[in-house]
Amino acid sequence: MPTLVVAEHDHKSLKPATLNCVTAALSLGQPVTVLVAGFNCSGAVQAAALIAGVTEVLHVDDAAYANFLAENMGTLVAKLAKDFSAVLAPATSIGKNFMPRIAALLDVAQISDIIGVESADTFRRPIYAGNAIATVQSSDAIKIITVRATNFDAAKASGGSAPVKKIDGAGDSGLASFVSAELSKSARPELTAARVIVSGGRALGSGEEFKKLLEPLADKLNAAIGASRAAVDAGYVPNDYQVGQTGKVVAPDLYIAIGISGAIQHLAGMKDSKVIVAINKDPEAPIFQVADYGLVGDLFQIVPEFTKAV
Repeated sequence: MPTLVVAEHDHKSLKPATLNCVTAALSLGQPVTVLVAGFNCSGAVQAAALIAGVTEVLHVDDAAYANFLAENMGTLVAKLAKDFSAVLAPATSIGKNFMPRIAALLDVAQISDIIGVESADTFRRPIYAGNAIATVQSSDAIKIITVRATNFDAAKASGGSAPVKKIDGAGDSGLASFVSAELSKSARPELTAARVIVSGGRALGSGEEFKKLLEPLADKLNAAIGASRAAVDAGYVPNDYQVGQTGKVVAPDLYIAIGISGAIQHLAGMKDSKVIVAINKDPEAPIFQVADYGLVGDLFQIVPEFTKAV
């Protein structure tokens, strides 16, 4: 039976994590169908049809899916799942919201945050904040899987020509309603898709210093800005800057950690970065255990000099 990938999108285009999720789905060795559920989402549907390796695109256009409410998405995907051997979605805030509901409706176990596919029923996933890797085998007839996008290469966004099938949705469940969303807007790259990330910790001392020191460096590198949980909890930056086990998982080409000690929860969200640069005054800081390059010293002196030299 084929594999279903639930696309993540903004109605106009696909989110990058969808392409990584398609790669994970292709690893299962079955034909891959992509579900694009949204409202006025023809742009995302066209993009899904072009993904290399995709054999079919299911298009559901209904106002009930405009905001990806778990109650509505769960009912829809659970209804479709009987025709598939596995359902995959990116392990993002959206996927983590509705996929457990699908698993509950189907009475199967969810396999969360996979980082590797061993076979059609066996997967690898991190546990204990990434300090151990569990190999999980499932005998469920339908596998419900969330995918850590940073551990899979992105499928080619062009070259495919999958047919599009428009189907009816399950409608509004009436269990929840969308009220509002407060989203921060930035001209910088999206954190989970950025090639370079400049991230700051509590050692920066204040939101003013965070902005003063990190933004000029990020501007020069065309980088996204991230933060440790301690910096977020201290109110230096908004929650959506947080990198770590309870924040966003990233794997950029370059990750610059400034004033971050490297607690295990933070390392779980960024240690797969290709190159890690750490700046910290404590030579024993755990961040140096995963860093490719480390600078020990006062960040208030080092960062301005670093920025000037870039």
